[in-house]
Amino acid sequence: MLLKDRQSNILAKLDQFHSIRVADLVKEYNVSVETIRRDLEYLESVGKLKRVHGGAILEKENKEEKSFIARETLNVKEKQELAEIAAQFVQEGQSIAMDVSTTNTEFAKVLKKKFNQLTILTNSLPIAYELSTMPHYSIIIVGGILRNEELCVVGDMTEQFISQFHIDTLFLSMSGISLHSGLTDYGIREWNVKRQLLEASNKCYVLADSSKFDAVSLLKVCSFNEIDAIITDSSLSTNIIDNYKQAGITIINS
Repeated sequence: MLLKDRQSNILAKLDQFHSIRVADLVKEYNVSVETIRRDLEYLESVGKLKRVHGGAILEKENKEEKSFIARETLNVKEKQELAEIAAQFVQEGQSIAMDVSTTNTEFAKVLKKKFNQLTILTNSLPIAYELSTMPHYSIIIVGGILRNEELCVVGDMTEQFISQFHIDTLFLSMSGISLHSGLTDYGIREWNVKRQLLEASNKCYVLADSSKFDAVSLLKVCSFNEIDAIITDSSLSTNIIDNYKQAGITIINS
């Protein structure tokens, strides 16, 4: 097989399975380990894959953050589906935290239908407004500096305020989820807020629709061992689910 044909074939396999092993490629193409490694090095240099120990993975790079308003119209059905799933991990009367995101805003809409009494800590204006019609919800919106484009509150005052609380469960949003790079997001100002919410919470579930998998954003927020599970929608491929489960990461999509 010609070099270009072999590399095209490798990319086709990666697109299908999202990860490949050097040993499997050596056997399939009957070439040396060095040949496959050179193929992977080249394909990584042109941005087609990410090399990892023993193979390679398909990894998208989210280079541009869309505004909150623009994101509201993206993957709406998937967000609604995973929000229904996430409600299984809430109990009546519980204290929960939700950071700013369009996914968590959809989750807030589901909470209103299923629970009469909750305590909710958030830095999101849309979430606070969405839940304001619930008379038996205690809504705690943190103080700080308004980030206009994200409709949320950030800053030192925000982080200090959060540090006073002990939350049962945090529902945390992410822009990127990658076996290689961990859990990542865009906002530099929101990074500290997410970290403080993690420290204040007994449990943490990441809410992310299937488009966020095998993608990397600007900042690493945390490692997989700092969360309890990732809740997503049923569109996530079984190949991706298997890869994450083999790494000991719990994914819930039903």
